[in-house]
Amino acid sequence: MKSFSYQSWVNKVVLIFGLNSILLLLIIIHLSCIKMDGSGAGNNSNRKKYSEETDEMNNHLTTNSKVSDIVTHPAFKGFGELLLPRDNNAGSYNKLLRHVGSLMPYHSHVKPDVVVVAINHMIDEVNDGKIIFYDFYSNEQKQKDPDKKNTGLFFFRGNPDAPFTIICPGGGFSYVGSLHEGFPLALEISKKGYNAFVIRYRIGSGQWATEDLAAAISYVFRNAEHLGVSKKNYSLWGGSAGARMVGNIALNGVSAYGGSNLPKPVTAVIAYTGQSSYSSDFSPAFITVAANDEIANVSTVEKRVENLRNVGVEVAYRRYQSAGHGFGLGTGTDAEGWLNEAVQFWQRHIDE
Repeated sequence: MKSFSYQSWVNKVVLIFGLNSILLLLIIIHLSCIKMDGSGAGNNSNRKKYSEETDEMNNHLTTNSKVSDIVTHPAFKGFGELLLPRDNNAGSYNKLLRHVGSLMPYHSHVKPDVVVVAINHMIDEVNDGKIIFYDFYSNEQKQKDPDKKNTGLFFFRGNPDAPFTIICPGGGFSYVGSLHEGFPLALEISKKGYNAFVIRYRIGSGQWATEDLAAAISYVFRNAEHLGVSKKNYSLWGGSAGARMVGNIALNGVSAYGGSNLPKPVTAVIAYTGQSSYSSDFSPAFITVAANDEIANVSTVEKRVENLRNVGVEVAYRRYQSAGHGFGLGTGTDAEGWLNEAVQFWQRHIDE
């Protein structure tokens, strides 16, 4: 029998304990790594999801984007459809924005790149934490009249506490051409330091549309401090059917269409409409049209200019030759630059 020493027994115990400790430590490390890998994968997944959502929110549109990309863009959640001309635009969703002009048949010289620039500005504003869309009707008013759900104001901010304008795009009261005749104009006006709203009004009736405009003006006055706009020296701008809305307010006032008892605009900018009404207390007006307009009767426009001037209303009149009807900013036509002249006319009345 081999001899057994106490020291050798201790050495064996230490060796066995050491091996078991190392094994246990390795198991703990392995399990920890599995947990860390799982947790890390989850964090990476969450980070990836957040990054994708952020990228989606920041995504700019291009002329190769689809019309549906406007409606579904996260920046326009809850009101994306109201950027488009009609109440139901599903039939145009698959069209590319380079063909956006086909959505607005009464308008001419629609520039897809100009449309996209204005839309992307709105996306940037939302990503900067700014509110760009306001309801001017209450939920109760919308419940009583469901058509009022398709209304609202898009806000293009200028300088704080600067005067504001509301732009009324045209479309024959069968659609609202904000993409061409609203947002691009509002963007340019805001760059000059003025606050610009684009109204989405009810389709189907000039009376309804003017009532919506009166309600929108009243809303801005009530909320001027919150919106950061001045209640003094506001103007109204409109093209075609939208110009009729502006003309109605310039002639009869806000309260005549259900709005508050407010002053008339200091300037009415009226583009290519055959409306003929006038009065001695009509707002000072900037009026423009093209000689080759196939929708607005140029002789009717010029007769109105003459009548307004004869009763003492200040009018600036610009007649272009080949811009057609619904030329918007007039980019690429002989009407290009008319917006600058209209703003200067408004500024003269602000200074007064």
